[in-house]
Order: sequence, then C-alpha cells, then structure tokens
Amino acid sequence: MRLNSSLASSSTSISCTTFNILAPIYKRVDQLNQSIRESHFRALWLTRNQKILDLLLHQRSSVICLQEVWVANEELVNMYHDRLASAGYSIFQLPRTNLRGDGLLTAIHKDYFELVNYRELLFNDFGDRVAQLLHVRSVVPFPLNGKQDVQQEVLIVNTHLLFPHDSSLSIARLHQVYKILEYLEAYQKEIQLTHIPIILCGDWNGSKRGHVYKFLRSQGFISSYDVAHQYKDSDSQKWVSHRNHRGNICGVDFIWLCNPTSTNSRKPLRTSWVEAVFSIIKYQLQKASIAEDKAFAFLWGNKHSDSLTYSGFCQALEKVNLMGIPHGLSFQETKELWVRADLDHGNGFFHYEQLKKTWNTRMAVDESEKCKESVMESKKEAVGLRVKKAVLFPQETEKGLWPENYSLSDHASLTVQFSPALQNALF
Repeated sequence: MRLNSSLASSSTSISCTTFNILAPIYKRVDQLNQSIRESHFRALWLTRNQKILDLLLHQRSSVICLQEVWVANEELVNMYHDRLASAGYSIFQLPRTNLRGDGLLTAIHKDYFELVNYRELLFNDFGDRVAQLLHVRSVVPFPLNGKQDVQQEVLIVNTHLLFPHDSSLSIARLHQVYKILEYLEAYQKEIQLTHIPIILCGDWNGSKRGHVYKFLRSQGFISSYDVAHQYKDSDSQKWVSHRNHRGNICGVDFIWLCNPTSTNSRKPLRTSWVEAVFSIIKYQLQKASIAEDKAFAFLWGNKHSDSLTYSGFCQALEKVNLMGIPHGLSFQETKELWVRADLDHGNGFFHYEQLKKTWNTRMAVDESEKCKESVMESKKEAVGLRVKKAVLFPQETEKGLWPENYSLSDHASLTVQFSPALQNALF
C-alpha cells in the first residue's frame, strides 16, 4: 500500500483529512472471544497508533479530524498531542458523554490556519454522540484568480454519528445531523457572517443510499470525494471506506462541503427535516408491510375506513418503533408532522391519496448545486472553496475493495484538497 502525499497543503490550497482510527477498546483481536479487545495489549495498540500518526504526519493536511480516539487512555492521548504539536498542530479534543472512553480530536496546522472560535456540541442522546465546531481563518492570504489575495474563513465540523444497529435508529441519526445544522445556522447569525464555506468531516455511519446523505444534499452540501471523481448521487458502489463488525464494506466517511449561497436558493432547514422524516416513515412502513398499498393499510390496521386520524397515525409509528421510544420522534415532532401534512386540508384526518402525495414528497437534491451560486454580500462576490482532489487510503478502497493486509483501522482515511474560488467560478 503506497502512501500518497500529493494532497499536502500549499500556498494556493488547503487540505483536510478525516479518519476513524478505531479505538482499541472496540478493536476485536479474537474472533472466538469477542470480549478480548486490543486495549488489553499495550504493544498492539501502541504500535498501531504510532503507524497512524506516521501516516497523518506524512499527509501533513491543514486540518485533521479523527474519530474514535481513545481519550480515556492518558498515554495514547499524550502521544497524539506530543507528536501533532511537534509537527505544528493545535489540538482540540472532545470525549463522548457518559464516559464512553472514546471521542473526537481535531488538529489544525498553525502554518495554514488560526483559530477564531471553538465550540463543542453535546447531543446528550441515545448514543452519547458529540461534535466539534472550529471557526478558522487562513494565516496567509490566498491568491484568488491572480487578481487579489483573500484571507479565507471556514467553519469545520468533526463528528461521529450513531451506528444504525437497526432501522429504527434512523430518526436518532437524523436528529444528530439536524442539531449540527441548526447549531451552524445559529452560530452564523451570532457572528453575523452567513456567507462562509462549511466543511463537515467525520464517520457518518451511513452510505449514499441513506436518509442522512439525502438530507445533507437537500441542504446544499456536496460530497467532496464524489465531486472530485465526478460520481453521481446514484453511484453508491464506486468506493468504500469501512469494513464494519459484521464484515460488510461500505462508504460511510465523508468530507461534506457547502459553499456560501443566497438565502433563497436552499430549502428551510425545518422543511428538509420534515420531508426526511416522512421519507423514513414511508421506508419503515413499507418494510413492515412489503408494498406501498399495503403500507397504507398497515396504517389503518384492521379498521374499515378511508381516512386516518392523528391517534391512528401515532399508533402506526409506535408499531414500527419510530415513536414511543427514547430515540424516536417526540410528541411535539409527531404533532408537527401531522399539522404540516394536513396544511392543505386542515380537517384533522388523511385520505389515501392525500397521504400518498405527502409521503411521496421527496427531498429535492439540488442537481444544479445551488450552493455554488454567485452571492453578493455588501456588493462583493462571496468566496468559497473548490474541490481539487480527493483520495482514500488504502487506495484499493477507491475501487470498492478492502485489502486484507490493511490493519491501521477498520476505516480508510479520506483526504480532500481545496482551493479558494469566487462563487461563479467553482466548477
């Protein structure tokens, strides 16, 4: 497996690496005894993490976002801090809540970025997940189109979403993404800087076919790796980045980019949320009843009626574990879904055709990628980021293969190179 350093930052570009490094407390070392973990053997986890650091320092990205860092182990934490700091990085660490043992680590290289602000998001949810928000500014102005220099500001998020142990966790995972985007909106209003590129890094524990992917696309985010390789949303099997504990390989690690956009070119966040939830409801009902027409009958139960009441709607959601559980829809959210879906009629119940129209509302993936539109702020063009290159390591994962001799992690590392660009010249 050959290392690739061609994406290192330069005077005209920045780079970002995301990597779930597999905490030793989760790495199984005995297939016959799943309780035996790498954390029991210092020589194993120490050697592996030294090699991970070798890779990261060889890549020398402007920004490094790590997930599953064993923050409960002081020796490992000190090793990461010491080696990254010696290489010129500022380090920010955030453990998961309730003493889970692992957490996030984000490092920014002092040669490329200075920190403007740092925030921590604690979801306090079913999976004790967290996220980091870093507002950074380029140290050295970037030349833009050979005419002017810009000191680029970027919002960077590092996170690790809940693993979908079963499909009833779809709502919990969507909640986590919604909280991130809601916090980003609030932060941008707080600092009065709405036209700024956003990079979301991490292990999203879901593929391009999932609800989280579609939700982020509906909000103007693009998958940097897919853009770099000119893959479409429907190209879901071109690359992989993870072999999970079930032995399945899939692409779950993303570096998302959303460039500055006009306020009228993207759906309101709450609208996208409602549409995403209806999409999950439809999926769960179809899964429980096989066909769409039978899914509608499932909502009705055995009642001979052509209409559905709110109480019947709630009962159906409880049957498919989307309501009435700690990580499901709340009463307020369920009521909001019902009210929004009944806005056209306001009669308090659904008919078959009305419900079909509601749940067939798709989150519009912005094929024209409105997040790349030209924006005027104080009569100046907004400056965003252009995706230049993107690579996965090991390289076999770029072809949808998982090499058996790869042992750094059960995830590949993803590195993306960006350059500043005016919005009317992004691609």
